[in-house]
Amino acid sequence: MPHSHHSHSGQFCAHATCTLEEMVQQAISLHMDTLALTEHIPRDTADLYPEETDAKTLVDLFDAYYSEALRLREKYASQINVLIGFESEWIRPESHNIIKDLLSRYKFDLFMGSIHHTHTKPIDYDRDMYHEARQISGGSDEDVFAAFFDEQYDMLKTLTPPLVGHFDLIRLKSDDPERNWTTMPAVWEKIVRNLDFVASYGGILELNSSAIRKGMSEPYPKAEICKEFSKKGGRFALSDDSHATSQVGLNFSKVLAFIESTGIDQVYEFTSKTDNSFDTSSVKSVSLDQLKKHKFFTT
Repeated sequence: MPHSHHSHSGQFCAHATCTLEEMVQQAISLHMDTLALTEHIPRDTADLYPEETDAKTLVDLFDAYYSEALRLREKYASQINVLIGFESEWIRPESHNIIKDLLSRYKFDLFMGSIHHTHTKPIDYDRDMYHEARQISGGSDEDVFAAFFDEQYDMLKTLTPPLVGHFDLIRLKSDDPERNWTTMPAVWEKIVRNLDFVASYGGILELNSSAIRKGMSEPYPKAEICKEFSKKGGRFALSDDSHATSQVGLNFSKVLAFIESTGIDQVYEFTSKTDNSFDTSSVKSVSLDQLKKHKFFTT
C-alpha cells in the first residue's frame, strides 16, 4: 500500500526542514502504511558540504537520529509501520568503512545504496560541482554519465544494497535531463550491466518521485530503465525522497500513472527486520489495483 522508502528531516539533514516526528505524523495524516527513515550516513571531513561544519558533528547527529527513530517507531506503531534505515554515500572505496561501522553498531530494517558523487564531486548539489565532475570525466555529459554508472557498479558489487536509490540521479544537472538513455550506446551498456547485477541478487529499485518535483517528467529511473529492469524480473518500491512534510507522498499520483504506462503491475514494500540480513525475499507485493483503491489516492 502507499509507502515511501526514502525520507530526510531537517532535524538530521542540513538541506531538509521539519522534524523527524513531523515527517512521520504527515505520513500518518496521508493514510500511508509505511515510512522508511533513511537519513544520510556520516561523511569524512574531505566530503563535507558547504553548509556542514565538521565530520564529528555528522557522527553525533546520526547517533541521535537512530535513537529518535527507535522512539518514533514505538510511539506510532499502532498507526504506521516505521522502518529504520539509512542512505549510503559512496564517494570512494573507503566509504565502505563507514557503512560497516554503522552495521556493526546498529540494527536496521533496510538501507539504500546511493551515489551522489562522481570523482568525489557532488553531482546533484549544484551545476558548478556537476560541471567539475563532468570536466574530470572528459568534458561531456556522456563522459560523466559513464563515470557515474561505473562508480555505481562498484558500490553495487561492494554493498549489494537491498534498495537502490535514484538509479539515474546523474541526469539531474545535465544539459538534457529528459534524454533517452538508449540514445547513448556506451552509457546504456553500463546501465544494463548494473541492472543485470541488481537483478542477480534480488535488489529492488526505488521509483523516486523527487525527479518530478525537480522539474522532470518522469521519476528516477526513467521509463526505458524501468522497462529493461522489468524484463529481467526486477522489482520496484515507491519513494518520495522527501525533505519536508510538504514533500511526503508528493507526486505519487503521477508516479502511479507512470507505473501503469510503463507496464509495471506491482510494487514492493519492505517489512521490519532489524537483523541486518537484508533478505529481500520477505518484501510484500502490492498490485497496481490495490494501490489505486487505497485511501491515499481516493481521499
